[in-house]
Order: sequence, then structure tokens, then C-alpha cells
Amino acid sequence: MQFLQHLIEFIGNHYILTTAFLVVLTLLIVTEGRKAGKAITTQQATALINKNDAQVVDIRSKKEFAGGHIVESINIPHDSMQKRLVELDKYKDKPIILVCANGQHAGSVAKQLKAAGHEHVHRLAGGIGGWRADNLPLVK
Repeated sequence: MQFLQHLIEFIGNHYILTTAFLVVLTLLIVTEGRKAGKAITTQQATALINKNDAQVVDIRSKKEFAGGHIVESINIPHDSMQKRLVELDKYKDKPIILVCANGQHAGSVAKQLKAAGHEHVHRLAGGIGGWRADNLPLVK
């Protein structure tokens, strides 16, 4: 409780410093979010696949991929993405949708793809778990 009182007192005495810190933190979060590609819903992903011929890249392990994946997705596990990046060169002009188990690893892979020159990189919010939750089809 005493810590909270000291924190409130510090914020009150140093409101300009506190505001500057919050602004910098917000800008950092926004910048990192942009580097990681846009998070899209399952409905947005379906529209991108159907209307813009987006390529789905499943970055889960081969075993997880074999347990069920989005139709016509390709599997490149996130831990081997750097070595296999050239396989995605033919999709540089297409939207790419990254799919992982629950949305955690897609951000780091999106950064790698953007650094390699891919401009239209998206992350499926909630990963394959979100896809399943929306009762969308999977193939084995």
C-alpha cells in the first residue's frame, strides 16, 4: 500500500516526466506493432484469401500442422523460417497471412518477412485457435 502512495506522489510531482514516459511507451508499442504486420480477424483473412489470393503460411510445427490446417496453406515452422525464407519470394506481390497456434509467434515471423521485402504481411488474430473457435474448416 505504501508503494502505491509513493507512486501516486511521484506521478503528482513529476507529471511532465510521467507523461513523456507514457507517450514514448505508446509510440514504441505502435511502432513494434506495425513492424509485426497487421492482425486480422478470421473474416478478414477469409476475404483476403478469396478476393486477393492471399497465401496462408502456417508457422506451427509439422505435427501441429498435420493435426489440422487451413486449406492450401503452406507449412514453414517458425524456428526454421530464416533458413526457408526464399521459399516465400514468389509471394512478395501477394498478401501473406501468418498463422500460428494462438497468435504469439506470428509477430516475430512477420518482422522477418517485412525485413526480407514482403510488404503485405498479416497475422491471424488468435491463430488457428481463433479459426477453430469460429468453426471454420480445417483439412488434415
